[in-house]
Amino acid sequence: MTSTAFPPGFVWGAATAAYQIEGAAHSDGRGPSVWDTFSHTPGKVRRGDTGDIACDSYHRYREDVGLLKSLGLNAYRFSVSWPRVQPGGSGPVNEKGLDYYRAVVDELAANDITPAVTLYHWDLPQELQDAGGWANRETALRFADYAALVVGALGDRVSSWITLNEPQVVAENGYRIGHHAPGLTDFAAAAATNHHLLLGHGLAAQALRAAGAAEVGITLDMHPVLVLGKSAELEHAHRVVDADLNGLYLQPVLQGRYPDDASPDIAPPAHLILDGDLATIHQPLDFLGINYYTPVYIREGDRDDLRRGESALRQDVPGVVGYAPPEFERTPMGWLVDPDGLYELLLRLHEDAPGLPLYITENGCAAEDYVDPDGNVNDVERISYLHQHLDAGARAIKAGVNLAGYYVWSLLDNFEWGWGYQKRFGIVYVDFGTQRRIPKASAHFYADVARANALPALSDGSA
Repeated sequence: MTSTAFPPGFVWGAATAAYQIEGAAHSDGRGPSVWDTFSHTPGKVRRGDTGDIACDSYHRYREDVGLLKSLGLNAYRFSVSWPRVQPGGSGPVNEKGLDYYRAVVDELAANDITPAVTLYHWDLPQELQDAGGWANRETALRFADYAALVVGALGDRVSSWITLNEPQVVAENGYRIGHHAPGLTDFAAAAATNHHLLLGHGLAAQALRAAGAAEVGITLDMHPVLVLGKSAELEHAHRVVDADLNGLYLQPVLQGRYPDDASPDIAPPAHLILDGDLATIHQPLDFLGINYYTPVYIREGDRDDLRRGESALRQDVPGVVGYAPPEFERTPMGWLVDPDGLYELLLRLHEDAPGLPLYITENGCAAEDYVDPDGNVNDVERISYLHQHLDAGARAIKAGVNLAGYYVWSLLDNFEWGWGYQKRFGIVYVDFGTQRRIPKASAHFYADVARANALPALSDGSA
């Protein structure tokens, strides 16, 4: 068996997010975010966990950069905490917050690691939420101001900028079903949030470019929608579900229009889309970030009489249900393991945006990790998962896709949003009581791949 080589210059990185790892929630002038409020509200996060301490990366960033260096990775995707650098979401700047990110970027440079900075990974300043959050158009304008502030401080050190992380999750989980901060169940607010997030992306992209940013992109979570069977109802359902999950974000960014098939209670209402908005959203991209975890399967069924493996779709499509084929493995999150879905997604994006550099900005899995008596974490399930998905990326490159890099999610076990500290996604184990970091077996596997710029051959579909 032979290994699969990746192109010269391929980016090998790891990703994190500010609220999930930094901690220091009340240090050095940081203001409260929606996730501080949400996690401190009883019943919102498992076991009452909060991000107050998390991985304490605010104080341990040098150690974490050292981990990246020890693994031979050449890039690090992290997010800036808006309330750490601008506590109220507008107005005065907190220089101590900016100093922290200057120090992180300088430490990365000293270790020959390239930063990729995400401006928004869900931690909206609470003051802006009190004024309506992303359902308020003003938040998009404040986001552009914040983008200009951050690029002004870090632009001489950072060339790669991501405006938003997963706007679909923000609108759906935060505003529509309430599982994430700010915890609303308001369909109208969620539809408005969809538009204002994308408008914020466009305005921020303009601000970044005006300040001389070299590369500007956005990260979308994408889910291939796969149909089991053939009927007019299924064809219609496929168009609607794909529009709601993918097209509602991809088409405005790439084409300057919203998809016709999106559900009316999810798509932004026409009165919110002002003249020039779509042109603002449709900014030229230097790259597109893709977060991939699992596809969506649909088949004919009765949402009022669900059978095993079936689930009701959020879309009102009669006679169609979601389905989890039993032959697929599932992660501890309940997500299907389907690397072919990543392959098909990359091919689709290659057709939608020929030549545009694509980065897998998140991919990984939770696992039931523990430290064995010898002090090791042998996460064989994660190694298999990563191997299969990296192989899918390699196959896509061979098919002509311009896949330029891969960021594993995540560098560290961390605060996993509504799941608290129960779900571990890291390739580095974190003992949250002592903050000790232990590279898992998957970290050593990933380091070997990155150093070789090549993937060992798959054997029987696994690592």
